[in-house]
Amino acid sequence: MSTPVLTAVAWPYANGPRHIGHVSGFGVPSDVFSRYQRMAGNRVLMVSGTDEHGTPITVQADKENSTPQLTADKYTRQIGTDLQGLGLSYDLFTRTTTGNHAEVTQQIFLALHRNGYVVPKTTRGAISPSTGRTLPDRYVEGTCPICGYDGARGDQCDNCGNQLDAAELINPKSRINGETPKFVETEHYFLDLPAFTKTLGDWLGTKTDWRPNVLNFTKNLIDDMRPRPITRDLDWGVKIPLDGWRDQPLKRFYVWFDAVIGYFSASVEWARRSGNPDAWQEWWNNPDARSYYFMGKDNITFHAQIWPALLFGHNGEGDKGGEPGKYGKLHLPDEIVSSEFLTMSGSKFSTSRGRVIYVEDFLRDFGPDTLRYFISVAGPETQDTDFTWDEFVRRTNFELANEWGNLVNRSISMAHKNVGAIPRPEAPTAADEDLKALSRKAFDTAGAHLARSRFKLAASEAMKVVTAANKYISDQEPWKLKDDPARRDTVLHTALQVVSDANTLLTPFLPHSAQKVHEALGGTGVWAAQPELKEVEDLDIDGRVNPILTGDYAGEQAKWESKPIEVGKPLQKPSPLFTKLDPALGETGPEWAPITKD
Repeated sequence: MSTPVLTAVAWPYANGPRHIGHVSGFGVPSDVFSRYQRMAGNRVLMVSGTDEHGTPITVQADKENSTPQLTADKYTRQIGTDLQGLGLSYDLFTRTTTGNHAEVTQQIFLALHRNGYVVPKTTRGAISPSTGRTLPDRYVEGTCPICGYDGARGDQCDNCGNQLDAAELINPKSRINGETPKFVETEHYFLDLPAFTKTLGDWLGTKTDWRPNVLNFTKNLIDDMRPRPITRDLDWGVKIPLDGWRDQPLKRFYVWFDAVIGYFSASVEWARRSGNPDAWQEWWNNPDARSYYFMGKDNITFHAQIWPALLFGHNGEGDKGGEPGKYGKLHLPDEIVSSEFLTMSGSKFSTSRGRVIYVEDFLRDFGPDTLRYFISVAGPETQDTDFTWDEFVRRTNFELANEWGNLVNRSISMAHKNVGAIPRPEAPTAADEDLKALSRKAFDTAGAHLARSRFKLAASEAMKVVTAANKYISDQEPWKLKDDPARRDTVLHTALQVVSDANTLLTPFLPHSAQKVHEALGGTGVWAAQPELKEVEDLDIDGRVNPILTGDYAGEQAKWESKPIEVGKPLQKPSPLFTKLDPALGETGPEWAPITKD
C-alpha cells in the first residue's frame, strides 16, 4: 500500500557556497532515502530551501558591501546549482524570503499566540557598541556558567547542551569583531517551552526506535526547558503580525523560528504551484503519513524539541490545551535522521580556516556519484568520520571502478561481442540459480535498511551482490565456452540479470551512473529522474523571481524489484562507468584542495 512520505531536509544558510561536510549531513542521505521510497511505490514529498533571514546573511552582506537580499539571491542560486549537480531530487527547494513563507510563518505564530504558548517578556539584549546593531545570541560567545566550557554560545552550550541567555555568559564577546557587547532592556515574544514539558516528554517516550544520539540528547533537554525568544531586534526577517509590532522597523522573528516552519511552508508552496492548493494536506493532515527530518547533529535541538513544540502549540495540544490553528492538526515528525560530522584532519570543515572542500569543485573534477557513494558508505552516519583523499581514491578505484564498473563492462561487452543482444538462457545450473536468488533476496534486506536510513548497510548488501557476480563470472569463465554456446549464453544471461538487479539496488546511491547502465542494457526512457533548476515568479510578491529546484519523479522509472531482462534486446558496446583515479591523489589531493594532514 502506498504511503505519503515527507522528506524534510535541513535548510542551508544562503551566506556562502556549500561544502561536502554540509551535504554529507542533510543532502545525500535525504536523497538516497527519497529515491528508495519512490522506487518502493510511496508518494514522496521532498522539501527544503535556503535559510535567508537573520544575522548570518546581514554579516555576509556587510562583508561583500551588498544588501541582504542581493546576498541571499547570489548564494541561493549557487547552492541550487550545487544541489542540482549532486542530483538531489527535491520536489521543491525554495527559500525563506518568499511571500508564501512569510504568510505561513505568521499564521503559525498567531495560532501559538491564541493558544497562549507565546508570551511577551522584557529581557536584556546584546548590542554591538561600535555599530549599534543587535547581536543575536548565537553571535555572542563566552564561558558557560553551568559547565565552564570556554566557547559556549549565547543561545546554547554545545558542551553540556543547556539552553542559555547571552547575558548569562562569563566574559561574553562578539563573534563578529571580538568586542564586549552592551546589554540593554528590550521587549520580545518568547515561546513558552515549559508549557510543553509533559506533552514533549510523553511524545518522546513513544520514539523508542530513533537513533540513540538523537533520543538521548533530546530527552536530556526536556529536564530543563525555559522560555525561548522567538523575536529579535533586527531589520531583516519576517514581521510580527500583531498591532504595535508589525510596523516596528527593528522587530522580526528570530531566524530559528521561521526556518523550521519552512518545512511546512515549502509544502504549501509546492501544493500551490502544483495546481492543487490543498495537496499538502496528504502529508500534513493525514495520520497515515510518515515524516522524516534530515540534518546534522548540531540541529537536533530545533527538530526534536523546538519544531515539535511549535506543532503541538499550533494544534492546541500542549500542556495548556487550545484549538488547532488555520492549518488544522499538523503531523509531527516520525523520525529525526541526524548524521554526525564529516571532519577533515579531525576538525569540522571550516571556510574561515581554509579547511573546506566545496561541492562545486568536487563535482567539476570527480562527478556526483563518487561523492554520493563515499558519503553513503564511509560518511558520518552514526559517528564523526574523517574525510581523506586516500580513502576516497580507494573507494572509487576498488569498489566503483574495479568491482561495479568492471562487472557492468565485461558482462555487457561479452554479450555484445558474442550475441549482440541479451542471450537466451538454456538449462540453468544450481550456480546460476543461487546467484539470481542472492540478488533477489537483497531487495528485501537492502530495502529494510534504506527504510530505516541505514545507508551503509544497504549499500553493503548491494555490493555483496556485485562481488558474488564477479566471482561467478570468474568461476564460470564464459570466454572459454566457445564450443558450448548454450552454456555460454546461460552464464551471460545470468550475469546480465544480476547486473540489472544490482543496478536497481544501487540506483538510490548512484542515480547518474544507474541511468547509463539502464541504457547499456538496452533500456530507454528515464530510469532515475534528475532535478531541474528553474526561475519562477514569486506567488505573492510582484516582480520577485526565485530560483527553485523541482522535478518530475512520478513517471515510469526504476522500481524496487528484480525485473526479468528481455531476451533479444539489442546491446551496444559499453563505455567505462567510472574512471580510476591516480593513486597519488590519495596522498596529495587535487591542487585546489586543502592539505588534510596537520
